[in-house]
Amino acid sequence: MINYTAPAADIKFVIEELFDFYSHYKKYPAFEEVTPDLVDMIITECAKFCESELTPLYQSGDKEGCQFDNGKVTTPKGFKEAYQQYIEGGWHGLSHPVEYGGQGLPQSVGLIRTEITATSNWSWAMYSGLTLGAMNTLLEHGSDEQKVTYLHKLTSGEWTGTMCLTEAQCGSDLGQVRTKAVPNDDGSYDVTGSKIFISAGEHDFTDNIIHIVLAKLPDAPKGTKGISLFIVPKMKVNADGSVGESNHVTCGSIEDKMGIKASSTAVINFDNAKGYLIGEANKGLEYMFTFMNTARVGTAMQGVCSAELAYQISLPYAKERLSMRSLSGTKCPDKVADPIIVHPDVRRMLLTQKAISEGGRAMIFYTGKIVDQLEQATDEEEKARLDDQLGFMTPILKAFLTELGLESANLGVQVFGGHGYIKEWGLEQVVRDARISTLYEGTTGIQGLDLLGRKILMQRGRSLKAFAKEILTFCKNHSMISDNVHKRRMNKFIWPLSKAVVNWQQYSLRLALRARKNRDVVGSASVDYLMYSGYITMAYMWAMMAQKANEKIAEKPDNIEFYKAKVRTAEFYFERILPRIKTLSTTMMANPKSLMRLDEDSFSFL
Repeated sequence: MINYTAPAADIKFVIEELFDFYSHYKKYPAFEEVTPDLVDMIITECAKFCESELTPLYQSGDKEGCQFDNGKVTTPKGFKEAYQQYIEGGWHGLSHPVEYGGQGLPQSVGLIRTEITATSNWSWAMYSGLTLGAMNTLLEHGSDEQKVTYLHKLTSGEWTGTMCLTEAQCGSDLGQVRTKAVPNDDGSYDVTGSKIFISAGEHDFTDNIIHIVLAKLPDAPKGTKGISLFIVPKMKVNADGSVGESNHVTCGSIEDKMGIKASSTAVINFDNAKGYLIGEANKGLEYMFTFMNTARVGTAMQGVCSAELAYQISLPYAKERLSMRSLSGTKCPDKVADPIIVHPDVRRMLLTQKAISEGGRAMIFYTGKIVDQLEQATDEEEKARLDDQLGFMTPILKAFLTELGLESANLGVQVFGGHGYIKEWGLEQVVRDARISTLYEGTTGIQGLDLLGRKILMQRGRSLKAFAKEILTFCKNHSMISDNVHKRRMNKFIWPLSKAVVNWQQYSLRLALRARKNRDVVGSASVDYLMYSGYITMAYMWAMMAQKANEKIAEKPDNIEFYKAKVRTAEFYFERILPRIKTLSTTMMANPKSLMRLDEDSFSFL
């Protein structure tokens, strides 16, 4: 059975020392009660619940899967009971407004809960995770009446929520949506259509599910400009807030999937179901991005969770498994062979997993701080700046971290060798579960187009310029310090990072100029450009972590080995992983002609 231990020390390092969240919280009256003691309690209690209740359900839930019978879904044994414990513990509404029954804590604190629950059991965590996106959409764009009707029970977890975007004929091309919403005299709409791939679309946790649905009005403009967003509950809601009769929302089937088998991925059919318009007509795509940004940051977290879980499974095995002798001389002469952790290639894999999980965690919480700031901002100019920054980071986090999370899971299988292919150890499940993360909420290709096409070219590099300035300022500050010992220790990080950031800006400009002449440049370069951007962003995180760790090492604390491990992992990242940008810089700048020369008919294998 898989064992998972919440990485409390590393989470605290990131929020306390790396990003100084407590000074950040003191800036906002709404967060003044967020203290180290409170956060410590949240980490401890959440870890206790997840390690004892959720982790044991991870493999059994995968083996049993969800069961579908005549429109009803039964989740694996123990899932429903664990959910009840979760909402009774108040975990669900941790970061949502007090006025709707939440605890009003920062979104960044909510990320702690999300990481621990999701790493312990990703399939289970999806049921509550999708609800958070629905809640955020209603908070941002719903009417006062809609908030009163739905948010109290969504916050408590008495009801769950989904987002219903995808249809059989369209994935990310939402302009092809066919679901219709016909207005009624009472202000409601009759929604008719079918949505597929709806995570947590049907289950036995709650007696109502609130679907957030993209649909088109009869007179809507063509394409994405004609999409509206609707609230469509599974069961009608009575005037007193109780659950009423069926709203003609049914589950047609659940998908037989490669992974996340304990999470129901449903086909949801709407047959003249009563729906309620969110905000203004034909602005659904704009509103949807509130949901999508929430979901994409959550999906990015899956990359970190996959890397962390794979590492926690791989490391004990590597320490215990005996195979061959060390090339540099026997390390354990009293044993028949040395443990495989002595072999350089095994260390390469373990260090890659460690670098990904810890570097990815820093990227997530860096963005969580931006989310807090955006939530509390009152100045419109500041809001716009923070929104730009969040929009820039989101595709990088979502695509880069999920791709690396999948890499980490695959490396875990490799550490185990043939045993990794066997279900007993759990790593093949981590691989299967991680695979979807690179696909949902927009594939890596879609995220690449979003980053290069929208966030770089359409914004003329505004967000990149601001982020690059931040990184270069950090580099400058730590290359000019008077402490020569600290300066010497940091140079190995500062100069490669500075060079990479300057090149990042130059390559972005060159791609923009090329794209003016040939739009295929954007599509051919976008994924490589995104990964290039991700490696540099993670390098910035590791440089900051090395700087903080070196400062602590100079103080000679009792846990000095923790900080030494940070520096050594940062060195590994800069020497062994960051150089991947050299290949990416070549491929992303390559002429797209080699992709487009082959005639479509020539692809045939007949």
